[in-house]
Amino acid sequence: MEMWTEEWLDRELSTPSAALIEDLKKLDGDIMILGAGGKVGPTLSVMLQRACNASGVQRRIYAVSRFTDPFVVALLEREQVHTISCDLTDEKQIAALPQVPNIIFMAGRKFGTDANACETWKMNVDVPGMVTRHFGPARYVVFSTGNVYPFAPAQGPGCNESTPPAPVGEYAMTSLGRERMFEYAARHYGARVVIYRLNYAVDLRYGVLYDLAALILAGKPVSVATPSFNCVWQRYANEVAIRALLLADHPPVYLNVTGPETFSVREAATRLASALSREVTFSGTESEVALLSDASRCMALFGKPDKRIDDLIEMQAQWLLAGGRHLDKPTHFEERKGKF
Repeated sequence: MEMWTEEWLDRELSTPSAALIEDLKKLDGDIMILGAGGKVGPTLSVMLQRACNASGVQRRIYAVSRFTDPFVVALLEREQVHTISCDLTDEKQIAALPQVPNIIFMAGRKFGTDANACETWKMNVDVPGMVTRHFGPARYVVFSTGNVYPFAPAQGPGCNESTPPAPVGEYAMTSLGRERMFEYAARHYGARVVIYRLNYAVDLRYGVLYDLAALILAGKPVSVATPSFNCVWQRYANEVAIRALLLADHPPVYLNVTGPETFSVREAATRLASALSREVTFSGTESEVALLSDASRCMALFGKPDKRIDDLIEMQAQWLLAGGRHLDKPTHFEERKGKF
């Protein structure tokens, strides 16, 4: 298969490991991905279907979303993932979903919060309440974000799972609200839960590295006000989300998911510019703090990511030089006041 094509990238992001296939043999019942039409959901759904096929265990994989992108629908149907079109803000539509014992919850809203915060509160806090009332004592892996943490020293390892939340801005507040609703479900409905705090997946079509490269290619300065970041190859993030179903428990288990490096924005942009044969300029002054997560616990459980930051920088540059598609979904990792 030719490299740097859409088909190549989707295969790279959705090929299951032997460890994932073995873990799925230990899990009973069908699996549903709620919010499967977003940035991470399509390749995660395909990885899950492929792993189930390879495990020899008969089960149905449901991908649930409004599915506004026809490319995503075509990908899932080609892989024989069972798709269900559903508006998760409508409790009647949730009530019509088939009961399954395993849920990967990916539904959420981030951008547009600053202008229309009530919609974000609806999606991020009310929808989890409706979902858990319907599915009750299921296993849940709940996608959350490192935005629930306070800023940490820019050159340090970042916040770990024992760091008390201190969300900045309404998006981060509603993300913590999502977590609290699943905590409530664990306490009152017998739900078994993993809170999966992700910072930031790299897909090549979007991500922190794409954001930096896009500025460089446009001849715009890169701000270093947020001086450092974490990121992780999306194939690894997908696999951890699926395997984490076996960790689900009550009270909930918390899991930071990102790469092992705390990386400098200035250094990453300089390397990207070199790989792209472009010049890079910078603006702003480095702060002493950044939004960073320590994923040591995740790596102790599931191993380290199969791609490190040096690999991802080279891959990001090659993807753009080959004319690879982008999703126009910036991370806004540089935002420091929580306004999205």
